Amino acid sequence: MSGGSAAHKRHHELSGPTAPGLAVASSARDGLAHSLSELARSLEAVDDTETMLHDLVAAAVAEIPGVQEGSVNVVLRRRDVTSHSPSGELPKRVDALQAEVGEGPCLDAVFTQRLVRVPDMSKEQRWPRFAGRAAEAGAASMLSLRLWVEGDNLGALNLYSRKPHAFDDESEEVGLLFASHAAVALAGAQKQDQLAASMATRDLIGQAKGMLMERYQIDAQRAFAVMVRVSQDSNRKLRDVATELTTTGHVANVPPAALR
Repeated sequence: MSGGSAAHKRHHELSGPTAPGLAVASSARDGLAHSLSELARSLEAVDDTETMLHDLVAAAVAEIPGVQEGSVNVVLRRRDVTSHSPSGELPKRVDALQAEVGEGPCLDAVFTQRLVRVPDMSKEQRWPRFAGRAAEAGAASMLSLRLWVEGDNLGALNLYSRKPHAFDDESEEVGLLFASHAAVALAGAQKQDQLAASMATRDLIGQAKGMLMERYQIDAQRAFAVMVRVSQDSNRKLRDVATELTTTGHVANVPPAALR
């Protein structure tokens, strides 16, 4: 991605003597924000959320200083954790561990903080049930950043290194900028998914209506009423009734009164 390559070049420029303490200067920050905006636009061009998450993780691993592995976690308010698009076995294992013990940097990032840095997992005291086992799994340091909060659905970007102290202030600042731009792109992709699903459902119901109209010689309004009646009587979603009809060629329990 061209925007990502520009951001990567910018990272190296910031690590020189003109950037004391690795703090991102105002003009450099503006340049980096522009590069990440380009990256966000390229992510928005992806057709579905799962593909976009894969590309997002790959870009984070490539562009954020210190990162070797990454994943996106989706967390529900009851602290259920699911892992998406892990870049390798390390994030798979550590994400599963956070889900098992119910604590860790990802959960803190989505519930209480926007960003959580773990300098040395072997010396970490904040999560006694998580840290030791995560270190044994190979996660020497971590960086977790909140991506979105939507109702009960929360998301975080988890970044890993097999070396302690892999993440510094530059990693945090670039990571926060990356997360903010990625969140915008992800919101757009989710809306696209919802729109696509809605259109697919509409088309499916239209196809099922057409089959009923032809079979029973009824009009569109009556065909739709038949499907609604079957949906209510069988306690199934209208989409499921339409799927059964278009897949099998028939639908169970059509009440004769609904055809009149």
